[in-house]
Order: sequence, then C-alpha cells, then structure tokens
Amino acid sequence: MRYIKYLFLLVLTIVLVILAVANLAPVTVNLLPRGIADFVPFPTSGELPLFLVIFGSLLAGLALGFVWEYLREAKHRSAVTRERRAKASLEREVSNLREKAGEPKNRDDVLAIVDG
Repeated sequence: MRYIKYLFLLVLTIVLVILAVANLAPVTVNLLPRGIADFVPFPTSGELPLFLVIFGSLLAGLALGFVWEYLREAKHRSAVTRERRAKASLEREVSNLREKAGEPKNRDDVLAIVDG
C-alpha cells in the first residue's frame, strides 16, 4: 500500500509540474473591479504566472474547506470533551465510594459481583 501511495504522489507531482510549465504566461489579477479600484490609494492589480493563480486558487479552496470542516465539527469535539470529563468525574466518585466501603482500589469488578 505504501508503494501505491508513493506512485500516486509521483504521478501527481509530474502532472503538477507539467501544468506549471505549460502555464508560465503572465496574467493580470485584479483584486477589485475597476470602478472601485479608482478610489483606492494602493495598487489592486498585478501580474502573476497563470500556474500560480491556479495553484493559489486550489490552496485557498482547500484552506477554506478545512476551516469550514473544523468549525462544523466543533460541536462534536465539545461533546466528546464533556463526555470525557463526566467519565473522569464518575470514575473518581466510584473510587471514593470504594474507599469509604473499605474495598481495595484494584479489586476486580467481576469478583466483587461474585462475592456480593
């Protein structure tokens, strides 16, 4: 499986390099429409190679997707944290109750049921 992953990464790298070499021509990238850009005191356009625009767009989309997914799963992560805290609290409570009852801490629960 590791070799398949390396083969896939090699093919992906070759495809991306070919795409970059085929799109070296510069293109003008405008950050704002011309009507709005006239009122802004700093330059809002520049020339970049087309492959940088393509790869930048892909990376921006991936970053946006990762952030979106992270925010979407926040409620699940907080629920897991609450459950872990509740579990730890209940384990402490059981341990305290066993100490009050005089049972040893490492006594097996199955043996306690059989004895009971």
